[in-house]
Amino acid sequence: MSWQVEPAAVFAASPVVPVMVIKRVEDAVPMAKALAEGGITVFEITLRTPAALDAIRAIAAALPETQVGAGTVLTPEQYDAAVEAGAKFIISPGYTRTLMEHAKKGPSPLIPGVATPSEIMTALELGYDHLKFFPAEANGGAAALKAIAAPLAQVKFCPTGGVSPKNVADYVALGCVATVGGTWMLPADAINTGDWATITELTQKAVELVNSLRR
Repeated sequence: MSWQVEPAAVFAASPVVPVMVIKRVEDAVPMAKALAEGGITVFEITLRTPAALDAIRAIAAALPETQVGAGTVLTPEQYDAAVEAGAKFIISPGYTRTLMEHAKKGPSPLIPGVATPSEIMTALELGYDHLKFFPAEANGGAAALKAIAAPLAQVKFCPTGGVSPKNVADYVALGCVATVGGTWMLPADAINTGDWATITELTQKAVELVNSLRR
């Protein structure tokens, strides 16, 4: 693999990775700046909207010191499009061997999604040891991840899907968890009204919460 940044560095760069669904390109940079002011400079822009690639491009240009990545990447073609737009890392809700083999040859690391021991073993076989546990809560939450990860100590996870202030402590307590993915610092009403100050405040609280749990 000739990745320009290691997955471990992506995980280490922020205690929380915000999952950003950007519907309007004009929201991209203000949202990213609000998150950065709150202490988060790693962004996962999901490819769930027509604006996603342009949002990645805008944030990469406006905040070059941050790590902007693409989420919900399903195919090699989407991987290439995200990299071309400026994504420094790629996250998928799952994986295919085709996607993982393709990403091994690209410049940006792929963080595949997994939910079972067999999926984790397959990822390891192909050289991937930094993974997304998704959807975390629907798959049994922290208790399930603890049990699944016990015999796979070489793997680090970013649990995503249902993670919130109410349960984040359970995940952070696990030695296999390097960071968590979440949306609770990005309420839809604040985004819709351009209330970036609220997003900054919620981001600060999220960072403080997770950091306090790690002490």
